[in-house]
Amino acid sequence: MADKVYIFDTTLRDGEQTAGVTLTFQEKLELAEQLKNLNVDIIEAGFPYASPGDFEAVKAISEKIKGPTICALARALPQDIDRAWEAIRHSQKPRIHTFISTSDVQIKHQLRKSREEVIEMAKAAVEKAKSYVKDVEFSAMDATRSDWDFLCQIFGAAIKAGATTINVPDTVGYILPSEFHKLIEYLFENTPGIDDVIVSVHCHNDLGLAVSNSLSALQAGARQVECTINGLGERAGNASLEEIVMIIDTRKDMLDLYTNINIGEIVRTSRLVSRMTGVPVQPNKAIVGDNAFAHQSGIHQDAILKERTTFEIIDPKRIGFHESRIVLGKLSGRHALRNRLEDLGYYLSDDQLNRAFIRFKELADRKKEISDRDLEALVENDVKTPAEHYKLDYIQVTTGNRLTPTATVGLRRNHTMREESAIGDGPVDAAYNAIDRITGLKTRLISFNVQAVTSGQDALGEVQVHLEVEGVRVTGRGISTDIVESSVRAYLNAINRYINVVKAEEDV
Repeated sequence: MADKVYIFDTTLRDGEQTAGVTLTFQEKLELAEQLKNLNVDIIEAGFPYASPGDFEAVKAISEKIKGPTICALARALPQDIDRAWEAIRHSQKPRIHTFISTSDVQIKHQLRKSREEVIEMAKAAVEKAKSYVKDVEFSAMDATRSDWDFLCQIFGAAIKAGATTINVPDTVGYILPSEFHKLIEYLFENTPGIDDVIVSVHCHNDLGLAVSNSLSALQAGARQVECTINGLGERAGNASLEEIVMIIDTRKDMLDLYTNINIGEIVRTSRLVSRMTGVPVQPNKAIVGDNAFAHQSGIHQDAILKERTTFEIIDPKRIGFHESRIVLGKLSGRHALRNRLEDLGYYLSDDQLNRAFIRFKELADRKKEISDRDLEALVENDVKTPAEHYKLDYIQVTTGNRLTPTATVGLRRNHTMREESAIGDGPVDAAYNAIDRITGLKTRLISFNVQAVTSGQDALGEVQVHLEVEGVRVTGRGISTDIVESSVRAYLNAINRYINVVKAEEDV
């Protein structure tokens, strides 16, 4: 009989540690709801002691999300564990996840403790967590660079103290799959009480081995994998949830394992995470990349048309891709647009549909055909946006290699039009300077990223910006066939997000 693999999703905790990523309170709630739809077993909602914002987000998720286990991270310190419990106490299935470093390099240089002191801290932390919840996970940070016998000692002590899951992290993405297999086997053979708990692994991707190492650990007996959507995370990221799940699903003949993941929600979840974090999914990424099921070779195309399985080992419809394609253009009506959006899984309110139709017509005047990917980008970037305090009315720029770039921007706020002009190092910089004059906000551009959403000369361009507005970091996104316009829309999207954050804090 196949064994279940528990999927522990840490997108909201480790995923948010991706450089440049900051999620708002509402975004975390929406992502947690989608993770529930994906049917993950455990949601690591955050690190409550890290900040008041993280505490409030974990608390809200614990109160509102029913079904998955809701987990809070805590260092092996009493104050961390108390704070974690305060955040998750209202969850149907609360878990406290406590950790401490176990490699000699980290014990010496980070903790400045002895091995004996580290074991005592781990025991005390697990015992304190156990006094609050039945479900306690203990992690040995940097386990794969730790002494194996010491790992057996500290895991044995944690199990005796009440841990129900022990986690073996490859914190710096250092170990090889064959080594990891041997380490997991060694732990099973030499750790007292290990047969009575779940063995988990948390692999980082510094050498590109996170998924391979996780799979190797499962083959050695681990039964929980800690992973993130799109492989987000610190440095090079974590093991990718969608890859782990689909390897298990596709090769169950060899692995004799299964998960409870609702694989039909994989693509939707991936795109939601990408949109909210501002981190694009590379086109050739396994499972969820735009090219994962694209076939350009004539030989491949001929074979696929005769029998899909000739060159596809996964049916793309099973994970949420849409093979059907409808050609929409400027002569298409509102009814046709609504039908196609519903085929794609978007059920919009009348007001949202009106907004989508206006933007659709604007794009259709510039493009010969509107693809499904165009429509998805339009809905995600222009319709499902935060409340628009500032709306773009128009933009006009003059630029050239012998001209000073100048931009004139018209914005509406509360039915009032304001117009400003400014110069800059280029048309985008000039437009941003004009917007700053209108809003009066102090902004700093941290990063600017542009990519084509679709192919062709009339492709939609998506701009993602990270701004610091009055000391608050926010992300903005905008799309258009005109790159200056999409840049302005992204900038305004970020400013509107900032205003929503300020208003939310004032309402608390």
